[in-house]
Amino acid sequence: MFEVRLDDVHQRAATGVLPPDLLVDDLIRDAHRRYATDDEGVVADYIPILGRAEPSDFGLALVDVAGHAHEAGDVQRRFSLQSVSKAFVFALACERIGHAAVHANVGVNNTGLPFNSVIALELNDGSPMNPMVNAGAIATTAMIPAGSAEARWDIVLDGLSAFAGRELALDEEVYESESVTNHRNRAIAALLQSYGRLDEDPLESVDVYTRQCSLAVTAHDLAVMGATLADGGVNPVTGHRVVAADVARDTLAVLATTGMYETSGEWLYEIGLPAKSGVSGGIVAIAPGKGAVGAYSPRLDAAGNSVRGQRACAHLSRSLGLNLFASVARDEREEIG
Repeated sequence: MFEVRLDDVHQRAATGVLPPDLLVDDLIRDAHRRYATDDEGVVADYIPILGRAEPSDFGLALVDVAGHAHEAGDVQRRFSLQSVSKAFVFALACERIGHAAVHANVGVNNTGLPFNSVIALELNDGSPMNPMVNAGAIATTAMIPAGSAEARWDIVLDGLSAFAGRELALDEEVYESESVTNHRNRAIAALLQSYGRLDEDPLESVDVYTRQCSLAVTAHDLAVMGATLADGGVNPVTGHRVVAADVARDTLAVLATTGMYETSGEWLYEIGLPAKSGVSGGIVAIAPGKGAVGAYSPRLDAAGNSVRGQRACAHLSRSLGLNLFASVARDEREEIG
């Protein structure tokens, strides 16, 4: 999957800052050009409306912590947020009830199984294991304190909009399509309740979760949302603090180990960035202190991750020096400086 070789691109260490804006623009365009005709993967169709996505769509955006955007391709094409929402709702829950409460009820360890696995719950005494799989995400959404499901939805919508720096809207067609096919999620919620992991009504909890997944976003939006986590919880476009710095840190830690489902280890090994994907084809990858990449391309691999999005992120991680684990010796940094 990650076939970009180190000598294919200009090397930069993860230490320091992004290169000048004009070079970033060139590298974003280069990454888009390299993978725009890649036709590997298939469009998801288990939610009927997702199968109608245009396979050739491909948008790539990077927003840095100064709020500057660098973009190529279909960056304003709208698609549903899907599982990318899990990362930001996790942050909203931690902001409201604290790190320890979410950790105790949901967990932070990778299941090693598909995102909608029921077996993972049964094998772990009803623990969702982490908030980036469906069981954990439903439980996390339900933990946001509110007087009703509708009030909880308002909190989620307002919070996700604050991350994006604009008012997000529900894609009613996606919501309806998901609502008539989310039998597995309803079963997962009922199982969570049976294990004492869900205090709210299971059907209402699934409904709020389905709505958050059905919000319409763009690759640009994903980059702004990720850049908010990269900037310690402050949206670099609006200047508004969305979550505390320690919440942003905790969210990135969870994403690093669980954000790309059962291929999270391979992603971290090859690309070295906290990231989250969704079955509509979105990916957000975050470089703390630098910015975030938002990608959209609906062709997916077997794990449900965008093929073009992953390859473009791998290329940018190397060319822009985003990998968290890359560094150079002090004397070499002094020579570069």
